Amino acid sequence: MGSESIYCKYIKPTMDFLIAVLVLLVFWWLYLALALLVKLDDPDGSVIFKQDRLGKDGKVYQMFKFRSMRVGAEHSGSGVYSDDHDERVTRVGRFLRKTSLDELPQIFNILRGECGLIGFRSPLTYHPWTWEEYTPEQKKMFRVRPGITGWAQVNGRKTVEWNRRIELNCWYADHVSFALDVKIFFMTIFKVVSNADNANVGETVTR
Repeated sequence: MGSESIYCKYIKPTMDFLIAVLVLLVFWWLYLALALLVKLDDPDGSVIFKQDRLGKDGKVYQMFKFRSMRVGAEHSGSGVYSDDHDERVTRVGRFLRKTSLDELPQIFNILRGECGLIGFRSPLTYHPWTWEEYTPEQKKMFRVRPGITGWAQVNGRKTVEWNRRIELNCWYADHVSFALDVKIFFMTIFKVVSNADNANVGETVTR
């Protein structure tokens, strides 16, 4: 089932929007509390970290996260890779990453229509490679909107090499359905609670 199905075009984005609104109405206090913790821990930077990502059809958008690293961290140290011992990560940032709470601001990306709850994990504009470097086959994954979680995230998450991640994302784009999204949702809860596959194991890009 492709991205032009009724489910993908109308039902899925409507459900995403309604769920995002519900999350904000119920957990607004958590957003405020986490924002305060981020600011108190490292007052030099902003609470929200914005980063350019590739979205549906390769369109660039800004992904929102609670900032978990020092200001300018992506331009120092190990670059895009980090682990539990990375000195660029703040004290609160370690907690946010371990619990995946740093992802919560992406709810605003959902409200803006830039991503959904479930899709492909949107890559950086330059990593693992630029938009022009993706093959026509790999670009199939961009037929759907990116998501906070996805098929690749519940099948290895950060431990999977990027070519394999893209294969998993392309498979999702070809088979997306309500039943599959429900399955991914509950598998994601298990992954987050167990903190499984939530650590980079090194540079996971093979040309």
